[in-house]
Amino acid sequence: MTDEEIVDLYFGRSENALKETDQKYGAKCRAAACNILKDHGDSEECTNDTYMKMWNAIPPNRPPHLYAFIIRIVRNTAIDMIRRREAKRRSEGNYAAVYDEIKDCIPAADNVEKTVEAGELTELIERFLNGQNKDKKTMFMMRYFSFCSVAEIAAKLGVSESKVTVTLTRVRSKLREYLEKEGIDI
Repeated sequence: MTDEEIVDLYFGRSENALKETDQKYGAKCRAAACNILKDHGDSEECTNDTYMKMWNAIPPNRPPHLYAFIIRIVRNTAIDMIRRREAKRRSEGNYAAVYDEIKDCIPAADNVEKTVEAGELTELIERFLNGQNKDKKTMFMMRYFSFCSVAEIAAKLGVSESKVTVTLTRVRSKLREYLEKEGIDI
């Protein structure tokens, strides 16, 4: 089947357009995606995403060179997948680090259900933070609610990273003491 006939199938909204595209260009799409992604499963997903994007782009577009159109979409989709993968790795690492810091200041999930009514823990933390000075409260909120890195907090507040680290350590310690004093089992 010629490229023009495949494009006509897209314009006719025929599902055969996808089958014909896969028969003619599927192997090349997967190979191109695999060259970028270095993973066969991801390249298959990338190829499927490419077909979906083609379905949405044709019509109204009528690509003069179908193969170039497909490969451009494969390339862009693969690059987007890499960006998402890298962003997820960075953010997962950040969340894990933040959680490791704060986990000793909050009750375990089963303790929360047994000892704290809905919203009570939140109210206690808010009350605690309201008793802190503005810098401590800001650092705490940036780190544990916005998941900012220590470097980002230091840069935004114009202080050293060591000041942020020491301040957060002290605030966590005080929070733990406060919650225990309020009867929360940590």
